[in-house]
Amino acid sequence: MHTVAVLALDQVIPFDLSAPIDTFGWARLPDGREAYRVRVCSPTGDAEVPAGPFTVRAPYGLEALAEADTIILPGTADPTAPLPPGVAEALRAAAADGTRIASVCVGAFLFAATGLLDGLRATTHWIAAPDLAARHPRVTVDPNVLYVDNGQFLTSAGAAAALDMCLHMIRKDYGSAVAAFTARMCVMPLEREGGQAQFIVQDQPAAPAGATLEPLLRWLEANVERDLTLDDIAAHAGTSARTLNRRFREQTGTTPLQWLHRARVRRAQYLLESTDHTVDRIAGQAGFGSPTAFRDRFKKVVGTSPYAYRRAFRGE
Repeated sequence: MHTVAVLALDQVIPFDLSAPIDTFGWARLPDGREAYRVRVCSPTGDAEVPAGPFTVRAPYGLEALAEADTIILPGTADPTAPLPPGVAEALRAAAADGTRIASVCVGAFLFAATGLLDGLRATTHWIAAPDLAARHPRVTVDPNVLYVDNGQFLTSAGAAAALDMCLHMIRKDYGSAVAAFTARMCVMPLEREGGQAQFIVQDQPAAPAGATLEPLLRWLEANVERDLTLDDIAAHAGTSARTLNRRFREQTGTTPLQWLHRARVRRAQYLLESTDHTVDRIAGQAGFGSPTAFRDRFKKVVGTSPYAYRRAFRGE
């Protein structure tokens, strides 16, 4: 039987801990047998581990990592804290033996601290992705996906993305039929459309307080539905296109047209969430030249189609 060791460190995030335990626990082989043996372990073994509002008892110690086929690293309340003694060494030894290792949400910080993700692509919760990239520059951080599979090493985005990653691993281990059964038991689709990008709030690059562009940014926000060119924006600002580009980069880190495109996507997200307007109508209301251009730009920025976004976020 495939053994999964879930490593519970101090202040482990309860959902990160329980999601893989439940998902692998639901998996059944065609003859009804359990597909996985799940063990919860901690650095000391048979100890109580604080987990936010409660504590959990981990029956196994780090020796369980050496016996596992898969190791799961849930996130912790402070994922930047140093790893407890022996944890990095145990994970590196397991990796050298070919053990599959996967992190959940900000567990990617713990994973990256071992050095095992150096030179690899990884993900984490989108809000923590910039910090992970800054702390571990040798890791290529992708905040737009639900999970990354490098073969032996996997990382997942926040919260429910752990389920997506675990179902993916079950499918690799036992095939689509076992994974589909597990997905039904978890009341989850086997594959979700789109990636993590659809959950990211598309905020505009902020201009410093008192920046000279503030009135222009407010005007752009109020006029996203208009067919504006760079020359139109420069004319409203009373400057040349070249000077406007320079000021925009200095104060927002982007260009006027890139800023406008993001404002249009954000307007479209709001309309998809809050109105019954057709996608074609929203394309015009958000300032896109055509429904096709809208769909292409929306999917590039958000990672899914306008229709799929509405289904996911309309709240019906």
